[in-house]
Formats: sequence, C-alpha cells, structure tokens
Amino acid sequence: MAGIYVHIPFCHSKCVYCDFFSTPNLTDADLLIEALIKEYHRRAAELTDKVETLYFGGGTPSIIAPDRLARLCKALPLDDVREFTIEANPEDVNQTSVRAWRDMGVNRVSMGIQSFDDTQLRAIGRRHSADDARRAINCLLDGGISNISCDLIYGLPDQTIPSWERSLTELLSYRLPHISAYCLSYEPGTALYAKMTAGKIEPTDDSVLDRMYKVLCKATASAGYEHYEISNFALPGMRSRHNSSYWNETPYLGLGPGAHSFDGVVRRYNTIDLKTYVKTADITVIDEETADQRFNDKLITALRTSDGLDVSTLPADRADYIIKACSPFISNGPMTITDSRLRINEEFWRRADAILRELIVV
Repeated sequence: MAGIYVHIPFCHSKCVYCDFFSTPNLTDADLLIEALIKEYHRRAAELTDKVETLYFGGGTPSIIAPDRLARLCKALPLDDVREFTIEANPEDVNQTSVRAWRDMGVNRVSMGIQSFDDTQLRAIGRRHSADDARRAINCLLDGGISNISCDLIYGLPDQTIPSWERSLTELLSYRLPHISAYCLSYEPGTALYAKMTAGKIEPTDDSVLDRMYKVLCKATASAGYEHYEISNFALPGMRSRHNSSYWNETPYLGLGPGAHSFDGVVRRYNTIDLKTYVKTADITVIDEETADQRFNDKLITALRTSDGLDVSTLPADRADYIIKACSPFISNGPMTITDSRLRINEEFWRRADAILRELIVV
C-alpha cells in the first residue's frame, strides 16, 4: 500500500503554540489547488503501490471551500483509498461541509479540540468554544461520518489536573474511534515561546505533566483504547492507517508547500514558500541521507510505537549496536526486548526523546 499527504497551508488564525507553516491569506487558494494537481501528475510515478490512504492536513484544510477541494479530489487516485482523512477545526464543521466532504469520499475527520475549557481555549488563541466542539462532533456523527479523531492538549496555561481530567472524561464519553493527546510544547518562533521568554507565562511543572500523562494512560486504557503511539490512542482496529505509514516505513507522497515524501528508499521535501510553490509546483528536493541517518529515522519512528523496533530486520552490525546501546535502559526499566521486539515502555514514553538521543548514531 501507499499513501498521499496533501498540505493545505491556510488557517483562520495562528494558534500561539503552532510552529507549522500556515497563513491566513486565502488569496492563492485557487492557485494552490492547480499547483497541487500539477505536482501530483508530475510525481505520481514515485509511488508504485496502489494508494490506500489520503490525508488532507495543514494548516486547516476545512477552511477551503468544498468545491475547490472536490476539484483536487478528481485529479487524485481515489479508487483504492480505504481511509480518506481531512483535518478540521470545529468552527468549519456544519451540515453543508460534512455533506460535501462525504460526497468527495472523505470517511474520516481529524479535529482539533484541545480542551473543553473556554478559558484554556482563549489562552492558546483557539477560535472555537467548548460548545462549538460539542456541536461539531454531533454534526459529524449526524452527517454520517463516525470515524472521528479528536485532539486534546495537556500542560495548557492555567490547566489543572482536575480540569484536564474533565476534558479527557468528556471526550472519552463520545466513544470516538480515535483520540490524540499532546503535551504542550514551547517551540522557538511561536507566540507561546515569546510569552514564556518574556516572563508572561510559565510552563507547567514537569511533575504535574507526569501526573497528567498518567491520568491520560489510565483513563484511555479503562475506556478500551490501545495506546499505539506516543500521542495516539485507538479503539481496537481503528488505528490511523495513514499516520501509521510514517512510523512503519510505508511509502507516501507528500504534495504541497513544505510536504515531505518517502518512496521506500528516498526521502524528499518541498519548498515551504507558498508563492514559489504555486508558481512552479516543481520545487522538490531529494533529502540526501547517509546510512546512519536512515538508520536513525527507522529507530526514531519505530520506537514511538507500541509495536517497537524489530531488531531481526536490521543488518547484524546495526542489531549488535542497538542491543548494546539499549542495554542500560533494558536493565533499568525504560525499555524491554521480547522476541526481537525492542520497545520503550509506555510509562516512559513522555521521555522518549531523551532516550532516543542516547541511541541514535551521531
């Protein structure tokens, strides 16, 4: 199988924590659609397997008028697509948009809720309210799209453990197939980072974040969700097929400004400049990786997941290296190896980056 990712870099406004490429200016929306179609036709041969997943991400793809998205869909290979996801924000979800998305073939919606607390939503610059989120979930369900994934964030400004529990409990009450939960990060270049460095906001204490993470793991497990990747939880059989392709080295084609691709051997990336992209749709660069970098990619992606890394698939020298490098973590508890599967244990996933820094080849 293979997948296609389409980057739609438009948002109504920028959330204070966001460091993804996006713009509120829709002037180039039609030019973007045409450029995406041209890029797909130019690069379609990079994928030799049939396309089974399609993902419209961003940005906020739901900001684009359905007729524009439909024009793009007509140019893409949808015959074998089993999972077609569009990212959406609650304020864009209504009966008309849901009907139009279904007509295009969308069968999964990934929606950013982040919190059911209006004070917390305002603090991070979200445009929607908690009631908007509730209405949007029900609108999707009523409109026939039941494969829904919703995001929450913990560690928000002024968020307490009880308020985190309330948001989590409410989302779990919908019994959605999939949820994602992220720890708030302070990325350089974001408004949130600027507030932190100016002393206007203080990050949540690490011990509190640990408790929030434990609440998350316990609540989702009790509700029957599988914690299959650091930030992702699914009911049985409902893992995100497309996102899993990033972690298990399934080939995917990335279209649009800033999009990345992997054909099973070579990684590529596009220019992040929107004006340049819509003029040419031909700024794709091969990411010249060394053997060590390819090994690190495999290590980092596999160890993000509950499936872990199958050491038996590695060349002997790499297998020997990783077993030796992981020995202290296996002895002390953060990692385990069973039947050649090397894993970071769930209770240590929040510190996976620190563990991985000790394992990668430099």
